[in-house]
Amino acid sequence: MATDSQIDKRRGRLVLVVGPSGVGKDSLLDAARAALKNDPAAGPGVVFPRRVVTRAPGLPGEDYIAMSEADFAAAQARGDFALHWPAHGLHYGIPKQIEADLAAGREVVVNVSRTVLDDARKRYPGLLVLLINASPDILRQRLLGRGRESPAEIEERLQRAAAFTLSGSDVVRLDNDGPLAETAARFVDLLKRRPQ
Repeated sequence: MATDSQIDKRRGRLVLVVGPSGVGKDSLLDAARAALKNDPAAGPGVVFPRRVVTRAPGLPGEDYIAMSEADFAAAQARGDFALHWPAHGLHYGIPKQIEADLAAGREVVVNVSRTVLDDARKRYPGLLVLLINASPDILRQRLLGRGRESPAEIEERLQRAAAFTLSGSDVVRLDNDGPLAETAARFVDLLKRRPQ
């Protein structure tokens, strides 16, 4: 019969990607997904579950599962989400299926709000938090380039980004100021360095 420590060694690892809006989290996730798609060195597998979001289907950006507010509330009440949070007038959820992936020894990589970190740390011990950051000048250029916010909203986001800090032995900072390919290579390397 397996001991608790043996079971823990077989479990996968939850990797939570966090950082201010505009630092390139989705771009890094897309690049890592592509790099690991057919990589045998990734071990038992790295999965990138789609988030459930209460927004209209088919909008550009991340590949998400669209859900109405009412359906999201019902799913939340049923316990269908491993993690969930509100942000900017929307609701986000990570499907509970990630627990089967973790039990199968997979590494599960998701973009989340830092507001769920305390809950996630209690429920999924041994997780890794990847804090993605960018310098204020780079962040301003990216926010202006995507054209979603007014100048006032961009300045507000920059102020929030400047105040964005995290600490903990499970936090690894990844600066995304340079070319995406270089940061993505460091991102993938961190995913491959799984604890033994």
